[in-house]
Amino acid sequence: MPISSTPPASKWFPAFRQELPKVDGKVFVITGTTTGTGFVAAQTIAELGGEVLLLNRTSERVTRAMEKLKEAVPNGKFVSIECDLQDFASVRKAASEIKSKYSKLYCLANNAGIAASVDKATKDGYDTQMQTNHLSHFLLTAELFPLLEAQAKETGDARIVNHSSMGRLHTEHKGLEEKYFGKNGGNLGGNSITLMGGGCFFRYFQSKLANSVFTYALHEKLKARGSKVRAVCAHPGGSDTHLDQNMVQLSCWEDMILKFVMKFLIQSPEDGTMGLLLCMASPDAQSGVLYGPKDSGIYGPAVPNPTEAYETDASAQEMLWRTSEEATGIKFTL
Repeated sequence: MPISSTPPASKWFPAFRQELPKVDGKVFVITGTTTGTGFVAAQTIAELGGEVLLLNRTSERVTRAMEKLKEAVPNGKFVSIECDLQDFASVRKAASEIKSKYSKLYCLANNAGIAASVDKATKDGYDTQMQTNHLSHFLLTAELFPLLEAQAKETGDARIVNHSSMGRLHTEHKGLEEKYFGKNGGNLGGNSITLMGGGCFFRYFQSKLANSVFTYALHEKLKARGSKVRAVCAHPGGSDTHLDQNMVQLSCWEDMILKFVMKFLIQSPEDGTMGLLLCMASPDAQSGVLYGPKDSGIYGPAVPNPTEAYETDASAQEMLWRTSEEATGIKFTL
């Protein structure tokens, strides 16, 4: 989340950036590219020679971001595609547009997310955070998987990258709860919010845990299929990513405490994007692994992070897959 108007300087990104390979001719799909990790990822992939499809809902922010990207990478290949993750119909339309223009995709980066927003339903009836952060990405992944598989069969490599957070470790009962995946939007804990949680944060924690559980479930299914598509996950640690733009306001004293603490822990958007970019482009990215900052998961170079038992629990994975198919109306069989 942004702490001040002056973002911290990058400490590790320049050296990390030099180690990334060229990706000439490869097509990358990234959701949420107007600011933060999505913007950094889009710019970096274009600099490395990749073609970037930027999926965002229509806004002035999209126009400004595109102008900045083209200024930063004049010869970059950027394609803007309208996609509102709070509307399943919009996601299907975006996927259809991509499939009409491309036969192969190298990487789908499910990056977009919102945090600690008000307790309300999308037009489809689901919690705004769960639909934005997980359900629509599940739908997008299912729709675009044939193109990723086509790339993997041709070149031996393609990637599905999900973006989680440290919040996945702070769920109320240390595991996914099915009620958060149903048509319960607006009836999932209200708008209470504190530094320690409250309804707004509990919904966020569940959606971020869904990202990692989805990754591990995908990995197992892809491995059983014999697919060369990698399922990888990342989290940015404490990073200036503008994730809190829809966040319910904390009390004055809690906001002051948060800003004081995070001032000493926050890292730049570029440093926070290292895990995401490692998953998207590095040959070292391993399927079924979650990458995040080295130092206490808050800041530093991206490294493999430990897996919690409730992230790989078979019953949790089955529940997530079943409820996600029910919500999105798509059968995602691997």
